[in-house]
Amino acid sequence: MISTTLSHIAAVLGGRLVLHGDDTPDTTVDGLVDTDSRLIEPGGIFVAKPGETTDGHLFVPAAIERGAALALVERELDEPVTQVVVPDVVEALGELARDVVARARAAGDLRIVGITGSNGKTTTKNLLARILEDEGPTVAPRASFNNEVGAPLTMLRVTEDTRFLVSEFGASGPGAIARLAGLVTPDIGVVLMVGMAHAGGFGGIEATFHAKSELVRATREGGLAVLNTDDPRVAAMAPIARERGQDVRWFGRGERAAVRAVDVEVSASGTRAVLLVDGVAHTLMLRVLGEHHVMNALAAIAAATALGVSAADAIARLETVEIAERWRMQPLGSDRVRIINDAYNASPDSMAAALRTLAQITGPEERTVAVLGAMSELGEYADEEHDRVGLLAVRLRIQRIVVIGQEARRMYLEAIAQGSWDGEAVFFPDADSAYDYLVGELRDGDRVLVKSSNSAGLRFLGDRLGESFA
Repeated sequence: MISTTLSHIAAVLGGRLVLHGDDTPDTTVDGLVDTDSRLIEPGGIFVAKPGETTDGHLFVPAAIERGAALALVERELDEPVTQVVVPDVVEALGELARDVVARARAAGDLRIVGITGSNGKTTTKNLLARILEDEGPTVAPRASFNNEVGAPLTMLRVTEDTRFLVSEFGASGPGAIARLAGLVTPDIGVVLMVGMAHAGGFGGIEATFHAKSELVRATREGGLAVLNTDDPRVAAMAPIARERGQDVRWFGRGERAAVRAVDVEVSASGTRAVLLVDGVAHTLMLRVLGEHHVMNALAAIAAATALGVSAADAIARLETVEIAERWRMQPLGSDRVRIINDAYNASPDSMAAALRTLAQITGPEERTVAVLGAMSELGEYADEEHDRVGLLAVRLRIQRIVVIGQEARRMYLEAIAQGSWDGEAVFFPDADSAYDYLVGELRDGDRVLVKSSNSAGLRFLGDRLGESFA
């Protein structure tokens, strides 16, 4: 974080400064900010965030032991550390991030890219960060730090030397992206797609469109909107961008895309494609599994080239990326039994893309096995969308369909209804019983996809299978 006096922090947050020891209002802090006391380093700032099951205030002593110089709290504590007392630490965290980024922008040449979309945010963020880190100091989220806590924590890692900030914005409901992006007013706003992920929380696909378009509205006037030409709802955001005086840079497979993919070939080692970047042809060999990740690569290239990176350099750097993130199309196991662990997130769109990838990368002498769990946050659409996944698995001729958990059971029932009733589709109530089945069922030449939402916990099953067949 940029070096900041205690008095300035208290003033920005409208908080009450409680000094300890030799600290004065002019004492400065510049350590990392975190809500996890275990990650606090000497000189850091601990944010005592109340949680659903515990209270961060209980961990202030642990943060002090690790060297915290300041605690951001909602009530004064009898602890040996300087504190800033505020009504709401989460709101205060955002305001502190807003101030730090504004001062970094004023002091240097900071450029900010915001990314949103129903799927692909984390992969695109990682790909873009990989491109930009060779251009200069780059700050990007850890894992999927894209909510009201994670996004500001990422922003607070910015210093005077930071050249690029890549922010990922998720949406828990209407207005969430507007609030988060409004903290930093990105120079470039990237919208990947509008799909059914979280549709239950928004009230439908059109409400999701309005939520994702908040990023375009929050991108600075005269900035740039990077939009997916293949998604009609994303494409419909172009008028919003132009109303704000923003240029539009298209990516996708369509002919009007400035960054476009043609001749895409998918294999077990990755995806090869010819890219046309502003009319110039390049070849990309993306080692991240899945044809759908080509779109994420296009978005990253579109943003990076708008920031002055050459297309050739951007592509060369992308070719060094082996996995998007842990538990996201992560290859495990061995050549004998290959496990693809993609069980960190799942939506109808990403589930379909993963199943198609499984079918595409499996050879004629190999067997496809899909281990599937529930997709969360679909609300009233849950039954229909789980049915669709079961139907798609059958139509793709997936040879073993293993469904886990009561919330996902409709996938199994639909697969049975479509004809996978002779042992091709099986159901288990929990991951442990599915594991016992799979270690006895899997054989040489199997290609296994493990796919579910994070809440289903199948990512740990994928890890167990990867270890068992390594």
